[in-house]
Amino acid sequence: MSKTNKINYSFKSKFIRQEIFKTALKAKKGHIPPAYSWVENAVVLFYTKIFNFFKKKDIFILSKGHGCLTLYVVLADLGLISKKSLYSFGGDGSLLPGHPDTKINKIENCSGSLGHGLGVACGKSLSLKMRKSSNHVIVLLGDGECQEGSIWEACIFAAHNKLNNLIAIIDRNKLSATNFTEKIGALEPLDKKFKSFGWNTFVINGHNYNDIYKTFIKAKKSKKPVCIISNTIKGKGIKFMENKKEWHHQIPNKKQILTAMKELKIDKLYE
Repeated sequence: MSKTNKINYSFKSKFIRQEIFKTALKAKKGHIPPAYSWVENAVVLFYTKIFNFFKKKDIFILSKGHGCLTLYVVLADLGLISKKSLYSFGGDGSLLPGHPDTKINKIENCSGSLGHGLGVACGKSLSLKMRKSSNHVIVLLGDGECQEGSIWEACIFAAHNKLNNLIAIIDRNKLSATNFTEKIGALEPLDKKFKSFGWNTFVINGHNYNDIYKTFIKAKKSKKPVCIISNTIKGKGIKFMENKKEWHHQIPNKKQILTAMKELKIDKLYE
């Protein structure tokens, strides 16, 4: 991986977490922990040459729209939206709402109503296949939304239509908005369930860059739709948020902000 990509992965992840934190604090709203759990996946997705989302080639869909701050920070870092737009997140007249919207540069579809992203991705995948395109559709799902029936309808559709250009990444942080997924509706064995629907499945450490990178390479070569179950920690990067069901949409208080700034190595919040 290091020979083909000159990116400092750890630096990028640190930067993205810092910017997510600053943006949410400025807006006094936003889902910090759901954004943090998929940061490493985002770094490999958007900063390597495995996929190309920004020249109308490969397609990315963020099904778990509440994790949008990660995507917004990446878009700003790549110069596709302005820093001013990023820091106006969630405000009156802002370009950036609490869930992605197609008015934003490079956003393929509106998301936030959970359980819809995989179906939309199937439609786009089928369209590419009918046009004999070699491009891929990558959709990032939350594990909580995998408890919805629409996800499994899309699984049937994808396998039936042999959508080998479709890659679903499940952000498997094991937490929904209010509780642990296995206490709400058990998903395990999640990999075997996708496999039984006719998909190729991979289970990875979603915070390990090499694991993510190598699996993306394998997924591109698949003859079937692919499900990557990315085991992650919700709130990864801020200890008091990590793996806590209470932290989904909360904004930290003054004492917690100072603690988080030390962990994230943020000297000051704004210029």
